[in-house]
Amino acid sequence: MLQRIRKFTQKGQGIVEYALILAFVVAIAAVALSTDSGIGQAVKNVFSRTATQLDSAGGSGASSGS
Repeated sequence: MLQRIRKFTQKGQGIVEYALILAFVVAIAAVALSTDSGIGQAVKNVFSRTATQLDSAGGSGASSGS
């Protein structure tokens, strides 16, 4: 029974470690992609240009079928 408890606590420890790593990566990504940073502005520009190209190509899709 003691081995079961150890296995369970080790599994729980692994899950907590992965959760902490994920939280750290998300925090770094949030800081890096903020609109004030150069990376964030570059990503915003890419999405903006893509949306503009889709709009100019008639990419709405809803009105093209009628």
